[in-house]
Amino acid sequence: MRTLEIRHVTKSYGRLKAVNDVSFTVRPHAVCGYLGPNGSGKSTTIKMITGLLPPSTGVVLYDSQDIREDLIAYKSLLGYVPEEPHLYAYLTGWEYLRLTGELRCLPAALLERKMGGMLELFGLDFYKHAPISSYSKGMRQKILIIAALLHNPQILIFDEPVSGLDITAALIFRELLADLAREGKIVLCSSHELALVESVCSEVVILHHGKVVASGPIDEVRNLRQQPSLEGVFSDLVASENVAHTAANILELMES
Repeated sequence: MRTLEIRHVTKSYGRLKAVNDVSFTVRPHAVCGYLGPNGSGKSTTIKMITGLLPPSTGVVLYDSQDIREDLIAYKSLLGYVPEEPHLYAYLTGWEYLRLTGELRCLPAALLERKMGGMLELFGLDFYKHAPISSYSKGMRQKILIIAALLHNPQILIFDEPVSGLDITAALIFRELLADLAREGKIVLCSSHELALVESVCSEVVILHHGKVVASGPIDEVRNLRQQPSLEGVFSDLVASENVAHTAANILELMES
């Protein structure tokens, strides 16, 4: 069984270790949730997993092989939705997806069919010939998701994928994650939406200050921390103080 393995990965910037000796495995037929507060090192880890950044130490393995031994072959198996929707704003949605598909070497007829079908299913058919500069944040996010799916990748990496999506699109994406897992895809999903992670992820990795503080099947992590929900686990592991107390202090400062 081919797995994606992150083995003792560290990323250093001078004396700062943005990611510190992180290890976990993402398996087919499962969605792995990757959680952590802002600045915990999640996006840095994902950039190493996607081959955008080299680890300072450690290795990312796919099918027991270092991905950096043949990055082009590895990236051909990869679909990636980054945290920031950086797109060529002067292109239309149709043009951007066509460019993406051609770079993935999809046959023209197949690409046209997939583009047309997905734009319609994501509610973008009416806007496909409008420039991306005119798109809302949610529309841009849908384009990024479509671009990641076009070539039917084996590995899917989502970094805050539902950011900006409307309720319907977010629900569709939630169902899609479950379907991808059933199809045997390797899926890693980093999100602040704990309800999304808890509803579709079978395993979770929680990062804090660049280190893994909890990992494993969600039920086991909840039981280990004696918490009824993933939100409780997250607060227990990474909150520096009681969140209600913090909120009350903020209000007090507002009114002073």
